[in-house]
Amino acid sequence: MAAAAGGGGLRQAAARQMLGKRIEGMASAVWARCLFTRSRIPDSVFQPQPGDHEKYGGDPEQPHKIHVITRIKSVIGRPYWEKKIIKDLGLDKAHQPRLHKNIPSVNSRLKVVKHLIRIQPLKLPYGLPTEEEMSDTFLTSKGELVIKRHLKPVEQKEIKS
Repeated sequence: MAAAAGGGGLRQAAARQMLGKRIEGMASAVWARCLFTRSRIPDSVFQPQPGDHEKYGGDPEQPHKIHVITRIKSVIGRPYWEKKIIKDLGLDKAHQPRLHKNIPSVNSRLKVVKHLIRIQPLKLPYGLPTEEEMSDTFLTSKGELVIKRHLKPVEQKEIKS
């Protein structure tokens, strides 16, 4: 009987040891899952800093209406939700600017991927282009919409002598 009791104790000890490893394995899986959740990003990251407007040349009372968004970092190795947001915003190619409205639905998605992109206000140094000038406009790397005006030939007047 003593041998049977001793054998049972060994089995129970082995079972406890095996169960302990399984629990440790589960704990590490839970720990790893916490690394890739959105809740790990603190809310203070998304709050505007007091010097942000001076730094970027903006005015908090008169915000710009259109963002010029450029992807400056790769999405390789990033979580699936960041890749999806980048694709939805049309930023598949790096260093290709895209225009988006400055509205809360777009801004909430930009906050999630702000470490991968550069956001600038759209500047109009020559004013809004007319419909005829739209084909002659281009966007600079500084976020300026430049109108490339073509020279028109001058009509010559007849000289009467």
